[in-house]
Amino acid sequence: MKQDVKVPSVGESIASGVIVTWLKQSGDRVAEGENLFELETDKAVLEIPAPAAGTLEILVDEGTEVEIGQTVAALDSVAGADAPPETPPAQAEAAPMPTTSSPQEKAQVVPAPAPVPPPPPAPAPAQQPASAAPQPATAAPTPAPPSPGPAKASGERHKERVRMSAIRRKTAERLVMAKQTAAYLTTFNDIDMEKVMGIRRQYKADFEKEHGIKIGFMSFFVKACCQALKEFPGVNAMVDGEDIIYNHFYDIGVAISIERGLVVPVIRDADKLNFAEIEGAVADLARRAQNKQLAPDELTGGTFTITNGGVFGSLMSTPIPAYPQSAILGMHAIRKRPVVVDDQIVIRPMMYAALSYDHRVIDGREAVSFLVRVKEYIEAPDKLLLEL
Repeated sequence: MKQDVKVPSVGESIASGVIVTWLKQSGDRVAEGENLFELETDKAVLEIPAPAAGTLEILVDEGTEVEIGQTVAALDSVAGADAPPETPPAQAEAAPMPTTSSPQEKAQVVPAPAPVPPPPPAPAPAQQPASAAPQPATAAPTPAPPSPGPAKASGERHKERVRMSAIRRKTAERLVMAKQTAAYLTTFNDIDMEKVMGIRRQYKADFEKEHGIKIGFMSFFVKACCQALKEFPGVNAMVDGEDIIYNHFYDIGVAISIERGLVVPVIRDADKLNFAEIEGAVADLARRAQNKQLAPDELTGGTFTITNGGVFGSLMSTPIPAYPQSAILGMHAIRKRPVVVDDQIVIRPMMYAALSYDHRVIDGREAVSFLVRVKEYIEAPDKLLLEL
């Protein structure tokens, strides 16, 4: 009995995808729920499980674009169960047959070579003492010159054409659309990270003991942005035709870099979460993004995004908002720099922060004020109520 393996629905707005890799081969026996293939959509790469147990028959090659509901394989629940037991007995019976005839053949072969070896050894020792001189001819490696050939070949220039992943193609489309549609500007500020870093050092052990997770910088910035967004609602808005939609909820996207491109999973109602819940959500989304376990619905509907190029060493950049969002905050690497505090030059751990925004929705005053408010919250983190 055969059962079709169809591409399941993975999100409302997704109609197709690409089979990136078959995790099993035709003829493999698979269990129900065991992952069969990786499906790449324009939002995520997902592992698709087997709907039933059986022997797999692949009908669609890797790299093929498929539609939701399309049959890509079949599972035979009968053939897989009967085939394995019948094969071993046939091999077991075939094994003893050659053993009965082989002794006779060996008995006849042994006497034949016996007379042959004695004649050659006698002349060999008598005539070959002078062959010590010719032996170097064997050691002289005339075949050695061919080695330069491969070296030249390996140095030749070459090109490689690789098809864009669906995620990267969609990201490219959105970025081009964003640049063509919106009017983006970027404003910068620098943030003194000393107090946040001091809190992390002081409460690191207590926080991890209480909540079972380490405290990072992202939770501070998510909390600071949520507070600032409430004060400057235009930064949390977006354009729809000739209208501006003001979102009175705070779904914060967190940009995560994976092998196949950039994904931005969303933390829903981030303003209602405490530090531990935010850190837990970020860690969970990052882990599942790397393991290809994010659902497409987790990658849509954000109102504002935070990206951290600092993890790669970026000191300053101008990030592009995730269209149709109107703004994105860029975090960067922390570097110790001399700054003036109370008329004294001191060394402080400083971070450049960037806010890219759509000038159609957000005025410069509002954008600059928003970023200044984020700076104030990070430099005075006691206002953000760290919960232990």
